[in-house]
Amino acid sequence: MKIKLLVIGKTDQDFLVQGIKEYEKRVKHYISFDTVVIPPAKKTSALTTREVRSREADQLLKNISPADYVVLLDENGNEFTSLGFSGFLNQRFSSGMKTLVFIIGGAFGVDELIKERANHIFALSLMTFSHQMVRLFFVEQLYRALTILNHESYHHE
Repeated sequence: MKIKLLVIGKTDQDFLVQGIKEYEKRVKHYISFDTVVIPPAKKTSALTTREVRSREADQLLKNISPADYVVLLDENGNEFTSLGFSGFLNQRFSSGMKTLVFIIGGAFGVDELIKERANHIFALSLMTFSHQMVRLFFVEQLYRALTILNHESYHHE
């Protein structure tokens, strides 16, 4: 199985870039993992927020195949504990699917098309975080879940 993370816009804070790279390296020890950065649509005075989300959705959908299992990270989704998330991943791994795609939207959120395409929507927290910080939180939780599945000591319960 392969895990792909689709994100809108690059991460521009050095401390976040360093943390993301560290956890991506750790995740790749367990599974094939790629991050695809999609340039954000330019928000000009001629474009509404809805139009920006629609343009970004078009680019996201170009990076998803019909067979992919898609998970949207959205503050209004279902929440997991770290153990629950590891169980969710384990179920996906056992299903025989080839690619699990996670999506983190841009500054203006995601279009309804993406929500409709998602097989699952979950929240990392009830709080709102910047989309750049969510990237770090997500890859750390992905790493944590993989260590749980491998019965390693990273997660303490």
